[in-house]
Amino acid sequence: MIYFDNSATTKIAPEVLDTYNKVSEQVWGNPSSLNNLGEVAHNLLEQSRQQIASLLNVLEDEILFTGSGTEGDNWVIKGTAMAKMSHGKHLITTTVEHPAVMNTMAQLEQLGFEVTYLPVDDEGRINVEDLKAALRSDTILVSVMAVNNEIGTVQPLVEIGNVLKDYPTVHFHVDAVQAIGKGVQEAFMSDRVDFVTFSGHKFHAPRGVGFIYSKRGRHIEPLLTGGGQEHNLRSGTENVPAIAGMSKALRLLLENETEMVTKQKTVKEVVFNHISEFGKITTFSKMQTNFAPHILCFAIEGVRGESIVHAFESEGIYISTTSACSSKKNQASGTLLAMNVPEALAKSAVRISFDENNTLEEAKEFNRVFDILYHKFEKINSK
Repeated sequence: MIYFDNSATTKIAPEVLDTYNKVSEQVWGNPSSLNNLGEVAHNLLEQSRQQIASLLNVLEDEILFTGSGTEGDNWVIKGTAMAKMSHGKHLITTTVEHPAVMNTMAQLEQLGFEVTYLPVDDEGRINVEDLKAALRSDTILVSVMAVNNEIGTVQPLVEIGNVLKDYPTVHFHVDAVQAIGKGVQEAFMSDRVDFVTFSGHKFHAPRGVGFIYSKRGRHIEPLLTGGGQEHNLRSGTENVPAIAGMSKALRLLLENETEMVTKQKTVKEVVFNHISEFGKITTFSKMQTNFAPHILCFAIEGVRGESIVHAFESEGIYISTTSACSSKKNQASGTLLAMNVPEALAKSAVRISFDENNTLEEAKEFNRVFDILYHKFEKINSK
């Protein structure tokens, strides 16, 4: 089996699974309990928070645990809307965000908020001048993803941050779910960024756990109220085993980040160079520094994306259509449509996504299978 669907989810790392299992068995008290078992769980929870904060070079109380990247996006956006609605009801995002952002914005629009969706160019990237033009006196939030989950575009976060320095009361949120460990941390953790969303299962941690960076001094309202966990901002008993595992996974990810990024780029380049030689191939991802090292999106003209996915699966190679969240809905890629790619071609798009465990041998095997399948599809389409 060759697994090239790491943007959808990653396999939990053996060391992380070991931590998860040990904590589940040995540290099963409630972190909020006053007894010794609760104290042990609380200490481990805070040690995990401290390690994540140290890895990201932020303050301990700026790390807040969630159940997913989706929850993080919802929390920052809706939490900002609730906290700042007396100051304004205008939000800004882009036309290529993850559904966790897009659908949250749509929900707020139904509640009377106004949202500006910034357009993108033919590489899926916004123009900072459009952001400048969109900012208003009643703008309360700008939310822009770091790395596009469908084609890997890296957004100009530093430039956006520079613009927002003149708007100190506007919250700046970055969805970094696809960006962590991909060599762009300096951009999404810059001084002007206020909130950042992360998801554990994208970097070999368990599913069902994530966290947000929330800059000290910035306020969002809680979505979950109850027992007052997470500094009274996100109630609910914390998933200590998963959090401890995520902390370890992040350490493993970042301690060799440069080497891992280089490896992913090399594997991506082998596939990119090969498929680019074929006449009916359109590649939407590029081999450039302003594209992520791990995502390669392409289309075979005249062949639906799901047909390509299943053809590779029959050969033991796992890829996906452009987004795991919409792959079963037979929808064209929202990112590609926003880039003005014709709908028929957008429906032919598939995504390969690598991680540091993928090898050159796997890339070469993919290319071998690609040759066979490409010619098979070519024969079918010529009939």
